[in-house]
Amino acid sequence: MRVEAEARPTEDVEKVKRAILNVFAPDRLWVEDLGRGYRLVVAESYSLRGLLRLHERLRRERILDAARGYMLRGIDRGVLVFRLNKQAAYVGRVSLVDMDAEAALGPITFIVEHRDPRAVVDWLAPPTRMGRPLYENPMPED
Repeated sequence: MRVEAEARPTEDVEKVKRAILNVFAPDRLWVEDLGRGYRLVVAESYSLRGLLRLHERLRRERILDAARGYMLRGIDRGVLVFRLNKQAAYVGRVSLVDMDAEAALGPITFIVEHRDPRAVVDWLAPPTRMGRPLYENPMPED
């Protein structure tokens, strides 16, 4: 699983790191220099456990249905891709974005490779009725 966010020349790299760490628990985190003051903050987790912070925040903010819709649209050939607003993540909130343009400073992009990405979505954001999850699946095996 890989999570990345661009740090633009006007941004503090430590704040971009904090935004990622508010929603993701990586096994590794590093910064790549892209030139001209741009950097890419990259985080990797070798287990779905890295998504536990996001799992909890989706429930706390009661946005499971919206998150589910975004995530299901992001499944393609064994890979789940979705984006979060970096500024919202910095303050501990989850706001999903469809396009990079929806996040003024660029998004945090999640790339999750799994044999069953639908099971990952079912775990992260199960369907709800009256705002309550219809079921809570255990975390899929890696």
